[in-house]
Amino acid sequence: MAGEIVLSQTESICPECFARIPAQRVAEGEQVVLKKRCPEHGPFEAVIWRGEPSHASWNRPKRPVYPRAPLTTVERGCPWDCGLCPEHRQQTCCTLIEVTQRCDLKCNVCFADSGNANDDDPDFRGIQGMYEALLAAGGPYNVQLSGGEPTVRDDLADIISLGRSMGFDFIQLNTNGLRLAREPDYVKRLKEAGLSCIFLQFDGLDDEIYEKLRGRPLFREKELAVQNCREHELGVILTPTLVPGINIHQIGPIIEFARTRLPTVRGVHFQPVSYFGRRNGLSRDKHRITIPEIITEIEKQTDGMVKTEHFQPSGAEHGYCSFHGNFALMPGGELKPWTGRNSGNACCRGEDGGPGAVFRAQQFQKRFWTSPGSSCCSLEKGPSLGGWDFFLERIRTHSFHLSGMAFQDAWNLDLERLKECHLHVLHPDGRLIPFCAYNLTDSTGRSFYRKGSQNLFAVERRTREFSPGKSP
Repeated sequence: MAGEIVLSQTESICPECFARIPAQRVAEGEQVVLKKRCPEHGPFEAVIWRGEPSHASWNRPKRPVYPRAPLTTVERGCPWDCGLCPEHRQQTCCTLIEVTQRCDLKCNVCFADSGNANDDDPDFRGIQGMYEALLAAGGPYNVQLSGGEPTVRDDLADIISLGRSMGFDFIQLNTNGLRLAREPDYVKRLKEAGLSCIFLQFDGLDDEIYEKLRGRPLFREKELAVQNCREHELGVILTPTLVPGINIHQIGPIIEFARTRLPTVRGVHFQPVSYFGRRNGLSRDKHRITIPEIITEIEKQTDGMVKTEHFQPSGAEHGYCSFHGNFALMPGGELKPWTGRNSGNACCRGEDGGPGAVFRAQQFQKRFWTSPGSSCCSLEKGPSLGGWDFFLERIRTHSFHLSGMAFQDAWNLDLERLKECHLHVLHPDGRLIPFCAYNLTDSTGRSFYRKGSQNLFAVERRTREFSPGKSP
């Protein structure tokens, strides 16, 4: 096509048959498209970048850092040898443990397609085995308890206490917040057990949005969940799923809601919708929002208080997977940036993504996603720096973080990005699977890695037995 410029080559998969196929990153005006062709099922394409900052300016090459304890060998190649395999190019930062597949909502958008599995919850001994598997795979790592909806378990506090006792010093909870809203004592138990912070599903301030995405009005319950977390000094990160045509206009109001609830709310982590799980279907570019479009909307909807240049790619995962900007809320209400592409501050940029990048990402979460009253949120002070002392104290007590993660699906999957993933899911059999690989579904909703009746390769895949410290 006239005007197309092939930027680079990579590999992807066919959304119909999951075959690994060549792919190209192609510039078409202000957007970049991933294009590929399956010999059996024909061509596919999906937009991966649209607008400013430009795709070229966001590039951040990094040195590979291989897993300390790979659990699988390379046989079929990426993405079918995850475990992690020895060719994965980044170590684990955070691991998701799914403690249930049950859920008290039936959302139209769900990575896990929760509520459809017939499996019983893993028992307490099984949870202990999961923690042990993480230790055998090179942990302890930062942990996110997920599901399903983890708060449907009455023993969640015991699960948190167990993890703490085994050396996991940062445990966050991924939740819709419904139980946190109605049971303040439950929140108290989680805090006393050692919970570090809450990842709270939060799609906007309008109940019409929740009715479309989550099936019923929920905004009041979200407010109550934040209030109860404040009373028990639990840090909260709001996590909106962004769906074009439904809640893009709420980006600014969500940020304002978070800003006015500091220091309990530590920031907002945006997640543009992806086509897997319960949001499966043919990919349409008009139903996607890319990283630069989110950043542009942030600047526009905050009336320039937050600017494009305040954001930068991560130093840990692949640069095109995410963005982040770090701020301190000043007494007059201003958000003062302390990172950005022009800031010169290397505090959490990770630079070349070498061995220290994942460690810095883990420490950042421990320091700045928790409540400022928590012991792990301290900020050491050096010699007096005049006005800098006050600014550093505001960073400690009133830090505020805006970030986003562009998860990949079968249409826009770029294996170069996947190989640098540092967010992994603990498979029931003990393997560590990159998040986007674990949740991949084909055009009919069948998965490869996620356990369940719709697993595409459950029959043909050979089973493996894992024991701590041993490779399969």
